[in-house]
Amino acid sequence: MTARKQSRGICHYCQKEYAKGGMIRHLRACSKRGDAIEKAGISGGETLYHLRVQDSWSNDFWLDLEVRGSARLQDLDHYLRAIWLECCGHMSQFSVGGWSGREIPKSRHIERVFAPDVELTHIYDFGTSSETLIKFVDARKGKPVTKQPMTLMARNLAPEVTCIECDQPAGWLCMECLYEEDIAGTLCDKHADSHPHHDYGEPVELYNSPRVGMCGYSGPAKPPY
Repeated sequence: MTARKQSRGICHYCQKEYAKGGMIRHLRACSKRGDAIEKAGISGGETLYHLRVQDSWSNDFWLDLEVRGSARLQDLDHYLRAIWLECCGHMSQFSVGGWSGREIPKSRHIERVFAPDVELTHIYDFGTSSETLIKFVDARKGKPVTKQPMTLMARNLAPEVTCIECDQPAGWLCMECLYEEDIAGTLCDKHADSHPHHDYGEPVELYNSPRVGMCGYSGPAKPPY
């Protein structure tokens, strides 16, 4: 059996590409990140948490964030909505232990939640739900490198998908194919223009988000800051 190709991502400090499995190790050693930390100041500050954020259903979608200990889970919820999830203003929650686990209030500070071996589940939309796992990786004392509650350190590259008609790179998704025909429905520009399905509307653009094809999601899947 052929091994599945590991997801890769970009370090936002040095702009170099690494496999998902090696990104945490790289971030600990990245000289550009070290320069940013030194410039911000090592003395004083607060505890800063390295969190690995990953879609529960697909290993292709992941983020490495550095989050202020003084930030709240509400800040993390806003960030996940902006970069991955927001479509129709659905409710969300954090919990330990998934759907049936203990809910953690969004007002809780990051420093009161995360510690080694702690993993939270974030659920967005209790109808067509998106589930995200958030795991403690590391922590450091010092000043944050930005003025924001969190810093995006690394992110997965958009998964490479091909057109169901011609095997060329795909940038569009037919919802009717996905839900009615039970096929991938991924299309290149050419075949998206000529695709015959219209019951679910025109093909939707593929974004670097695990919520593509769910509910009313339409991107843009960009970091809010």
